[in-house]
Amino acid sequence: MSAPPNRAARAPSGSERGALVRARAAEAVQGVLSNGRRLEEALSYEGLERSNRALLRDLATGTVRWGLRLEPLLDDLLDRPLPRREVQVRSVLLVGLYQLANTGIPQYAAVSATVGALPGNKRWARRLVNGVLRRFARESADRLAKVDRRGPATRTSHPQWLVARFQKAYPKHWERVLTANNGPPPLTLRVRGDLPAYVQELAEAGIEADCVPEVPSAVRLAQFRPVPSLPGFAQGRVTVQDGAAQLAAPLLSPRAGERILDACSAPGGKLAHLLDLAPEAEIVALEQDPQRLDRIRETLNRQGLEPARVMAGDASRPVEWWDGQPFDRILVDAPCSGTGVIRRHPDIKYLRREGDLATMTRRQDALLEGLWPLLRKGGRLLYVTCSILPEENAERVSALQDRHPEAAGEALPEKWGFPYGPGRQILPGEHGMDGFFFARLLKEGS
Repeated sequence: MSAPPNRAARAPSGSERGALVRARAAEAVQGVLSNGRRLEEALSYEGLERSNRALLRDLATGTVRWGLRLEPLLDDLLDRPLPRREVQVRSVLLVGLYQLANTGIPQYAAVSATVGALPGNKRWARRLVNGVLRRFARESADRLAKVDRRGPATRTSHPQWLVARFQKAYPKHWERVLTANNGPPPLTLRVRGDLPAYVQELAEAGIEADCVPEVPSAVRLAQFRPVPSLPGFAQGRVTVQDGAAQLAAPLLSPRAGERILDACSAPGGKLAHLLDLAPEAEIVALEQDPQRLDRIRETLNRQGLEPARVMAGDASRPVEWWDGQPFDRILVDAPCSGTGVIRRHPDIKYLRREGDLATMTRRQDALLEGLWPLLRKGGRLLYVTCSILPEENAERVSALQDRHPEAAGEALPEKWGFPYGPGRQILPGEHGMDGFFFARLLKEGS
């Protein structure tokens, strides 16, 4: 008997695609909230078209961004708490509430697709999800007002401990920080070459963009675009990098013939910028995690760049990798809490704990103490973080100066940020940039 002819698989309907996107979003949300995964790792785009990928990213990112407001909202809407094991149903409900509270998706579409996102073994929950979402749609103004009265942490979807830290560090600006953390991050590019000409090239391609006055190499797009489709990206003429991150390499002022260390190099964006500014310098890239070396090489290969050496090593333990030759300049892009980039990585609100700060500051001290002796007299060290917490920034640099009186702070340009201790701080959203701290130290002596 002959086999039956193969039949093409039926293409999913629009409602099925919508339900699939919500299901994927709920899986990613569950990965962050319940399993402690990074959002980027939890997202799965497999089999989705470009438009559905964008929707998935928006739903997952938005739900995590507003999760600390949506969770108490959901608890108030439930007649009785969900069993703790029903994390899947809870994540589906949170995705549904995000759509109704924070997007312009029509109510009927949001509710129908979210109910359809429940897997077959959760059919019992369809009535629950439908009822909770429709109840919220009817009572949204009152429900949100009730939740927001709990205080600024809930209203802005931030952990209470972090709000308290911001209030202490920035008594006049903490509310602005919270608002900026919930805003959409811009797509900013570093242009390698003629910046005005590239802006014109974007305009001819129908892409609106503006220069960033504080950053000579930066262009900011008016709307998000798929990065691989941007003019010149495949050829390495532009790379994605926030404006604040683009300040680091020029602040270090690398010069031809100098020996320069990029001490915490991955993923390699600042390293590439250093190589562009000083192609004839001897630049060494160091990264503690060997698995991230490929990420550095990928960044450099796309831009046609190559440093003197890319190697794995712990910057705080130079005895394991240093050849004994001093460096003229050292860039320390220190691992930190990431509190300046929450708008790009809202999972930080869930994944970072107050207790992590002690571990972070010990690591930052160890890096500075390990690297300072490697700097020649007359050399410069630039300390950078994407944090806005003074414990990781001004206090760490001041502590190094207390231990090493020859570490003299240098003035930095005043056209961005504001003075904070021995450095300058940019808060999230200032000049359209992420939150970053910079301090530059000169090693005095002859």
